[in-house]
Amino acid sequence: MAKVTEDYFDGSARQAETVMGWNRQSVQLGLNERRTGLICVDNYQARGRHKSEQVLPNLEADIRSLVDTQAQADPKLQSTFLYARISARAVPEALVSKAGYRESELPSRQTTGEILNRLGYRLKKHKKRNP
Repeated sequence: MAKVTEDYFDGSARQAETVMGWNRQSVQLGLNERRTGLICVDNYQARGRHKSEQVLPNLEADIRSLVDTQAQADPKLQSTFLYARISARAVPEALVSKAGYRESELPSRQTTGEILNRLGYRLKKHKKRNP
């Protein structure tokens, strides 16, 4: 884009935007890279929302300490996963009461379930009992 802008639009990013429909900031970045010879690298990987384990570094260890006491192996030994006898809803409640977290800083129930899955735990589905 920068070469075309230099050749056909006298280096004007505004004209390239008007005629070609290109993003003016992108064209200007390309023109600056050609002028200086330096390539501008963006930090694209750092964008977005970080995982809860990265935001709260002790969260993973605290969840493991809570769930390990409540986990059991697969009775048929068909998988390496441990079944957690604690629900994803009960984990944040236990973290608040035992580990001293604030409820507002902890992830949601759905995210807590995903964290448990990433840590190698599977949540057991409890069957409803009819009286």
